[in-house]
Amino acid sequence: MVIKANNSNLTQLSPLELRHLIRKGDYTNQTSGLCAGYTQANLVILPKALAYDFLLFTQRNPRPCPVLEVSDVGSRKLVDFARDVDLANDFPKYRIYRNGKLASETTSIEDIWSNDLVSFIIGCSFSFESELLAAGIDVRNISEHVNVPMFNTNIKLKSAGVFHGNMVVSMRPIRDELVPTAVQVTANMPKVHGAPIQIGHPEEIGIRDLNHPDYGDTVTVKDGETPVFWPCGVTPQNVIMQTKPPLVITHAPGHMLVTDVINSTLKY
Repeated sequence: MVIKANNSNLTQLSPLELRHLIRKGDYTNQTSGLCAGYTQANLVILPKALAYDFLLFTQRNPRPCPVLEVSDVGSRKLVDFARDVDLANDFPKYRIYRNGKLASETTSIEDIWSNDLVSFIIGCSFSFESELLAAGIDVRNISEHVNVPMFNTNIKLKSAGVFHGNMVVSMRPIRDELVPTAVQVTANMPKVHGAPIQIGHPEEIGIRDLNHPDYGDTVTVKDGETPVFWPCGVTPQNVIMQTKPPLVITHAPGHMLVTDVINSTLKY
């Protein structure tokens, strides 16, 4: 039986227990709010021939693409962020892109795995949500049990090899008086995107309608709240659609790997 995202039993699971649940196909939903205090991660898997270009791209664009770990070629394991992990099965949902187009969405990529693939584990803003909650800030996508809204922007990234494109951002509405606190809390966590990239003026980064995100779900923005935008690990998916490499595998937006690393270890 597939377990729902707002099932209270999920909050009691350790990262390892959640990964095992996902590995068996019993949980396929988004991971915001799960395993509070533990680092969550985005995914990009591509052939070895493209790995250097992509690594260079992440180094030139560390805000949206903060690399946490890179796998050995052909390996479905990690060394630092999780010991019992299967990168082909431990994300709740994957996206397979061929020539820049989304070809399929699946809960396992075991059947297309090959020995020349390299996996990039990239920091995710879900990791700082527990820190926002601890600071007394409501995280709307958690309280409304939905995925965080994410938007394409007009913010140009630095190109590297075949990779080029624009940044994707995630948005969380923050009470006006708590915006400085949200900035301070997240600025201390650069490995999971760090401080906001834009505050209060979505039109300046090319966002016209907060009620129609490009990825994820709509959340309520209340009176007395400011929309705050952070660099987002879905950025590589936008880049993939623009650069059109033959094969790239990513996580589905919001469907992250929950690692064994505690968020506090990623702070300055």
